[in-house]
Amino acid sequence: MNTTSEHDRTLAAQLRSLSIEPAAFKTQLPEPRARRRMIPGAIFVIAATASLAVVAFYGPQTLERIEVAIAGRVGDHAAISAHEAPARGGAIVEGMRPPADDGAKSRAAPSREVTGSGYVVAPDTAIVFSKYEGRVIAVEVEAGDKVEAGQVLVRLDDAGARFALRGAEISERAAELALDARNIELAQARSSLTRTERLAGRDAMSAQALEEAKTAFETAENGAEQAQQDLAKARLDIDRAREQVEALVVTAPISGTVTRLDAHVGDTVLSREDSVRENESLLAITDTTKMVIDADVAEANIALMRPGLSGEAVLDGFPDQPFTIEVSKVAPLISREKGTVTLRLSLRSTPSGMRPAMAARIRLVVGEGSAGALHPPPS
Repeated sequence: MNTTSEHDRTLAAQLRSLSIEPAAFKTQLPEPRARRRMIPGAIFVIAATASLAVVAFYGPQTLERIEVAIAGRVGDHAAISAHEAPARGGAIVEGMRPPADDGAKSRAAPSREVTGSGYVVAPDTAIVFSKYEGRVIAVEVEAGDKVEAGQVLVRLDDAGARFALRGAEISERAAELALDARNIELAQARSSLTRTERLAGRDAMSAQALEEAKTAFETAENGAEQAQQDLAKARLDIDRAREQVEALVVTAPISGTVTRLDAHVGDTVLSREDSVRENESLLAITDTTKMVIDADVAEANIALMRPGLSGEAVLDGFPDQPFTIEVSKVAPLISREKGTVTLRLSLRSTPSGMRPAMAARIRLVVGEGSAGALHPPPS
């Protein structure tokens, strides 16, 4: 029967204080690898020290029992470390559910915002020139006025055109008189031919007289036809002269707003065919009811652009009034200098004060998630 002394009990208590108590397992991220490597090393040093002490006081049997207990503690810690190790590489940790695979997110492409800048454009703009040279004697409109198609804008005067019209009218009257004379000659020649043919039928007129009557009739007939052509030409000349005089009254080719006025009373203007610069025109009219935006976006976004794509725009002049836009056309060419593509955008619910050439910024949301991404413009 073995007896245990007070010294033995003291040594056993010290050994128990050096043992590792199992802690409650918590599922958490593994601690740094360097810290876990220190635990087995420390256990090994403690075990070696304890072994020497046990051998000195108790003998080999007690040492074997202590080694078995320490090996069990170390095995438990190694099992925990091996269980946590796969989690660091992406494996599933026991007690933790992996994140669910959202099939909808994997199938739906993320929304993408495309921005650009451009200017307000009025496609229906008429640059008004004078068809013929003349002097401005009256300007009937001012810049900013709204006009209707056919409304008088500017009145010109050209003495040469008026004289040409008067000369054409005189020529027309002369041609009418000449035609009347030729018609009288033709009637006389026809009557003479008829009489000669009747007499020749009764052998009362020679064949030569009959031939001369026929020649006279044909000559009179040709003269009448020539006089008729001269009258037609005179009437054409008078129409041309009248058109030139009427063109001195310049009217609006389209309905819209006078956006530029360069005509002033007393100015001499060139004809349209002699005008090579825009500032040589009389004025400009713009249909402000049909404005669009031409905006540039980066060339990298061209694959996303298509007619019908909706978005939002805001004018620099009205930054608090966004409005809805829609892509109507994509330019067929790329700007080599800017690396952009131009979009033609139709407008809806535009600000009342919008004017051509205003700067605009646009925003388009494309992708599967673009529906509802834009907020409607404020009413």
